[in-house]
Amino acid sequence: MSSTSRGSIILCLLLSLCQMTLSFVSTIVISAHERTPGKKLTFVPHKPCGILTLKAAKDAHMTPEEREVALEKATKAMTAFSNKYITKTGTTYCEDLTVPAVVIKGLAEHKVTLGTPLCPCRYYEDKEKAAKEGFWNCPCVPMRERHECHCMLFLKPENDFAGTETTMTYEDVVAKSSGMG
Repeated sequence: MSSTSRGSIILCLLLSLCQMTLSFVSTIVISAHERTPGKKLTFVPHKPCGILTLKAAKDAHMTPEEREVALEKATKAMTAFSNKYITKTGTTYCEDLTVPAVVIKGLAEHKVTLGTPLCPCRYYEDKEKAAKEGFWNCPCVPMRERHECHCMLFLKPENDFAGTETTMTYEDVVAKSSGMG
């Protein structure tokens, strides 16, 4: 076996291991000597063999400062949306407010990277495809049709984990989700 073949097999195994151990999307920056200097790419599982492939992220053109501003804006928007949707549906936040804070943060992250608030609590083989299909865009179809939110963002009052809070602030989301990725 050639060293190139061994290297490819090792890379495949490492990427597959990363896929099995990471439940979130990892972003990398190609080094300056690559064909597209500085372009951000996202690992996405490849269906036939489970190998991770690379696709350009929606925020690839942003500087770190622009991305931070976009993420803050998206987090504020998703917080406002969540507060309004809770009122509209008669639901409440989870009694442990770190749960909705992390979910809101994940929705905001997807809004920046995918252009839509794809549910952050699910695994997707292809996030871009799932975002375009819309079934898991928040509020997802199960929530819209049956008021069933598997993320525990919007809970019916009879749910054992339902709290009494119906509003969160942007500051609450940032504080309660800090250190969570």
